[in-house]
Amino acid sequence: QVQLVESGGGLVQAGGSLRLSCASSERTFSRYAIGWFRQAPGKEREGVVCSSSTDGFTYYIDSVKGRFTISRDNAKNTVYLQMSGLKPEDTAVYYCAADPGGYSCYSPSTYWGQGTQVTVSS
Repeated sequence: QVQLVESGGGLVQAGGSLRLSCASSERTFSRYAIGWFRQAPGKEREGVVCSSSTDGFTYYIDSVKGRFTISRDNAKNTVYLQMSGLKPEDTAVYYCAADPGGYSCYSPSTYWGQGTQVTVSS
């Protein structure tokens, strides 16, 4: 069972920055597709970014392009989400996701972190 432990959420003013971290216990983490999802109150969970390990392609949803950046440190088995220019509409619980298939970030095999709250005040 792959464990994903998130950290870095918090309260920030609009325009500010946060960096989320997601640490894994999995030695082959570099082979996983990794991504971040978020769920705002009363809304469905949505994919924010997904980075494939098979083709190196990274996909961001339009609303975060140019503001959010995903990265991974394979030596530390950790993935990061650097968020800047934060807006109140970014407020949500953020979940990291890791999928052993290496291509998609969402499948029956996807592992999930416990979630970390990000609140952006106006």
